[in-house]
Amino acid sequence: MRRYCTDCSGLFENMPAYRAPLWLPGGDLQTIWPAVCVRKPEVAFRRERWDTPCGQDFIDVDFVEGLKPDAPFVLLFHGLEGSSNSHYARGLMAQVAARGWHGAIPHFRGCSGEANLAPRFYHSGDAQELDWIIRRLRPRLTGPFYVAGVSLGGNALLRWLGEQQHGAEIVDAAVSVSAPLDLAAGGAALSSGFNRLYTRMFLETLKPKALAKLERFPGLFDRAALLASRDLYAFDNVVTAPLHGYRDTDDYWHRASAKHVLHDITVPTLVLNARNDPFLPGKHLPETASSAVTLEYPATGGHVGFPAGPFPGRIDWLPRRILHFFDQAAGQARTRAPGAAQLCQA
Repeated sequence: MRRYCTDCSGLFENMPAYRAPLWLPGGDLQTIWPAVCVRKPEVAFRRERWDTPCGQDFIDVDFVEGLKPDAPFVLLFHGLEGSSNSHYARGLMAQVAARGWHGAIPHFRGCSGEANLAPRFYHSGDAQELDWIIRRLRPRLTGPFYVAGVSLGGNALLRWLGEQQHGAEIVDAAVSVSAPLDLAAGGAALSSGFNRLYTRMFLETLKPKALAKLERFPGLFDRAALLASRDLYAFDNVVTAPLHGYRDTDDYWHRASAKHVLHDITVPTLVLNARNDPFLPGKHLPETASSAVTLEYPATGGHVGFPAGPFPGRIDWLPRRILHFFDQAAGQARTRAPGAAQLCQA
């Protein structure tokens, strides 16, 4: 497992490894509590609507404005049914704004509060969509460009990094958080026991969106099969897979899983997954990747949780860890610059 140096005096601020507070045990509590019980920071967003390349659809992008034109830029891709209002999104962008940096959260299609216009939605392997967004942003930026992805957005980001390989080096560093690196294993985990609560939560918003899509495009998929779906496997088989070019759920989950491309990534990348994540148990986490990738698997943290501090807790550890990695990547880049002294070895 590759890790960056975190104790080089004078180069990086030391950041302790994550440990869950004793008062919040277990992956489920560490997942649910930060999402619903901790107050989210206020963030001032400015929204832009972008037409898609086909000219028949749109996405909404929420921006945080930095203090200087050449300040670093952090792009965040949200998770399944997430948005710029998600606890992790507000937490990260609040710290981006506090640094005087720029930031943006593109909403996957149908996730900004308004239904998108085309038949398609979004999915875990949506590397083509990410490529369009990233390459549209890049010419606007004059400072460092960092990208993060959470859960579904993290898997899609890793797919983009691996598929593009050196072509992804238009970004300076990347972080994936709680990505379902093995979609089949994650889907199986979400279909059993207490985890079915998470599945019901997702289907409560996915099904109405799909039904509205069916009203706009009659015959797009089987309405009865959609209504009968009780887990993500069945929903993906009816909606997600056929709408996005996959044969069925098995084909989608196999081909879209990020675990297949971790050895192809050339951009400095942090893959952060808790081993007690109920969405992807630790036994399914890959243990090898390319030399550009740092695999960081703390024992605790839940799914996009990582709460910290005394009761009622804080949600600042995760954004601090993301930005700390970007700081490290910038420092590593400076040490590799021509004529620079080699200050540490990763």
